[in-house]
Amino acid sequence: MKAYVRWALLLLMLIVGVGLGWFGPKYFNLTDLGVSTSTLSQASQSPQSTPKPASKPAPRAIPVEVAQAERIPFAKGLTAVGSLKSEESVTLRAEQSGRIAEINFKEGQPVIKGQLLFRLDDAVSRAELEQARASLAIAQGRQNRAKQLFAEGFVSKEARDDASNTLKVQQASVDLAQAKLEKMRIQAPFDGVIGLRSVSLGEYVSPGLDLAPLESIQKLKVDFRLPELYVAQVKVGQKLELRVDAIPNQVFPGDVFAISPLIEAGGRSVLVRASVDNEAMQLRPGMFARVQLLTQDSLAIVVPESAISPSNQKQYVYRVVNNRIEEVEVIIGERHSGLVQIRSGLEPNDIVVIAGLQRVRDKALVKILGDQPLASVIAKDLAKKARGELNAPLSLEQTQTSPNSSPKPGSSAN
Repeated sequence: MKAYVRWALLLLMLIVGVGLGWFGPKYFNLTDLGVSTSTLSQASQSPQSTPKPASKPAPRAIPVEVAQAERIPFAKGLTAVGSLKSEESVTLRAEQSGRIAEINFKEGQPVIKGQLLFRLDDAVSRAELEQARASLAIAQGRQNRAKQLFAEGFVSKEARDDASNTLKVQQASVDLAQAKLEKMRIQAPFDGVIGLRSVSLGEYVSPGLDLAPLESIQKLKVDFRLPELYVAQVKVGQKLELRVDAIPNQVFPGDVFAISPLIEAGGRSVLVRASVDNEAMQLRPGMFARVQLLTQDSLAIVVPESAISPSNQKQYVYRVVNNRIEEVEVIIGERHSGLVQIRSGLEPNDIVVIAGLQRVRDKALVKILGDQPLASVIAKDLAKKARGELNAPLSLEQTQTSPNSSPKPGSSAN
């Protein structure tokens, strides 16, 4: 073959290749369709392998605990803040000078009335008492002889009277020495709890020096003020409820036993004093207290405090209707004894969620755990739990916050 023929064939093949590269994609547009050769081969081998869309799983019901709203006599009240005080309080002080010889108590422990707490060195006082008694015996003998001699006519009436008066002086000296000796013994004036002493054994004390405080705290007093507008609503014997920040889940009952006759001119308020039992020794004098004075009973719709869910300065409850959640805005009133007055938004016997609120949403599907107790029953049980009288299992709120109780994917309702 001649050389020009070979060059012609090579040129022809080059032209064909360039033509395929330029015009091929326009007629065989597989790249623009995003189909690879392997995909085409798989599609040709299995034409029925197109996957179907997955079906959406059904929502799972959220477990909740509920209670029934009810209409009950509900006490209205006046709120105030006050301070707790001991029923009896005293700071023990020395009345005589002397060295402390005995300390007969442990700090912070109960003591009884008449118990010896401190004894000062009383050697000098005892000696003075014995001296006074000896002088009394001498005076007694002189008076007896003066009476006998006066009866026989050997002494005058004045001599007899002088002997009688000397006897009285010596008797007073004995009483004085006895009193000084008793002042060397410092006893508890009432039953209570002794505080922390500020002196040590062997220390010399002078009259008026503070030794230790003594507090009677089995019953406490709470002082609080009310505006003069409510003076007519306060009476001796009226019931109240007291709460302290140190024990947030417990309510302490009390009774008003004294009302000041004086209206404070500066604040136009009256001072009220009430008594609170403290047999369990949970409260301490000086605690800040929130007081709710109960004035009168009226029928009201109530729910447990745990049913209220605040949001943006509004109050909501989650009502259960046909196992579905309805978020209801409510207007609340008084609070006490673990219950909240509902002024509007609910009706008696409505079922509201009291545990599991952090997981529920409006229209969510729920599953009710346990019974559907009345709101007042729930409040009583919570009060017993706070006092330790009722041993109950962990609530739903507690179990949901435990480290092993995180919800599974897909468990929340849509």
